Amino acid sequence: MQASDEVTDARARAAFLRACRLDVETAKPGNVSVESAGHGMTSVLFIESATAAANALFSRSAAIGARIFEAVTLTRARVACNTNLGIVLLIAPLAAALETTPAPPDAASWQAATGAALAALDIDDARAAYRAIALANPGGLGDAPEQTVHAEPTVSLREAMMLAAARDSIARQYAEGFRDVFDIYRAAAREWPHETPAPVVTLDVFLTYLSRWPDSHIVRKHGETVAQSVTREAQRLHAQWRLERREAPHANNAMAAKALARWDTELKARGINPGTSADLTVATLFIDGVLNGI
Repeated sequence: MQASDEVTDARARAAFLRACRLDVETAKPGNVSVESAGHGMTSVLFIESATAAANALFSRSAAIGARIFEAVTLTRARVACNTNLGIVLLIAPLAAALETTPAPPDAASWQAATGAALAALDIDDARAAYRAIALANPGGLGDAPEQTVHAEPTVSLREAMMLAAARDSIARQYAEGFRDVFDIYRAAAREWPHETPAPVVTLDVFLTYLSRWPDSHIVRKHGETVAQSVTREAQRLHAQWRLERREAPHANNAMAAKALARWDTELKARGINPGTSADLTVATLFIDGVLNGI
């Protein structure tokens, strides 16, 4: 391994741990945070999960499917619950692709390398990912009428994800070369000056995802109607929060913050967790950390 490879690997690992930390340090409606536990979990479990998964995700030259399975296995051994399957599924291809991205990486070259890595996925990657998904037991992720994670795959991992892409946002990233994640990273980079506090950017990215389409985790657990209602409320509160940020960027956004806190309480009381939006947020923050430093 060359010195430049070691620097990139260390930066990527640090960016991943930072992204997972910001995920729980930022209060996001319906999600577990340092300020607000929920869904039978605390923020400590998510931090421990990130630490447990990091070695597998950044195992240089490892296959994407192997990274996924090993990361989930290590996580289950540490916390005995599904805290990070979506994060692992998103980070593994990005981490693998970063190894073939010319240094210093930029968004365009990394996205191109990610597309190439996804195109190279094979049936062994599918077998490993299926085992990981079954182990995490998330309640339907990866299943499609043509392919179920509870049987041997007959297609590559990317082909399996393409079958689920219409109803699962993480699967769609595999099908479309992480277009959503890189697009929202670029939008956030344009929207927020570099000195903007990281929790502000984190919340904005999360609300952007939650406002853009129904959260896949909510759809699986509660149905399309509930998920659509959450999306509409996210659109309303996101617009209110952004307006207050623009009018008083140095204030604490008291009205919007209180509204988001009330919504957080309501969502958790109903058992509604926008987990996929949080996973996509972590992937976006990971890209930012690698490209712009931590």
